[in-house]
Amino acid sequence: MAALAASAHGVLHRRRNGRVRVHGRDEGRRLGAAELGGKLGERATLVQFSSAFCAPCRATRRVLGEVAGMVPGVAHLEIDAEAHLDLVRELAVLKTPTVLVLDADGRIVRRATGRPRKADVIAALGEAV
Repeated sequence: MAALAASAHGVLHRRRNGRVRVHGRDEGRRLGAAELGGKLGERATLVQFSSAFCAPCRATRRVLGEVAGMVPGVAHLEIDAEAHLDLVRELAVLKTPTVLVLDADGRIVRRATGRPRKADVIAALGEAV
């Protein structure tokens, strides 16, 4: 029975990991340059919460950097989760990497927990711009 429960949890975790989605608690929430410690993009901003020893964070940094370089007016900001615990708590960041997609006004449009696929990030940006 325990093996079945663990297997079900593993399958569910894999399906949700890295998926870019709308999260109810983010609805209408805005973030500014002062809170994030960097300038927002003209069209959209990709905010990544990372930690020092997180291997998926490095891959996520690469993906988000590539997307920001491909799409004009999009900025990528990386935030050290351990150094910004107040913001982490306020935004309910439970694991790293967590990625927030912000529109031009700093409003949270999408959220991903885990390493997102490049195609999913580009699709989420389509909604933000």
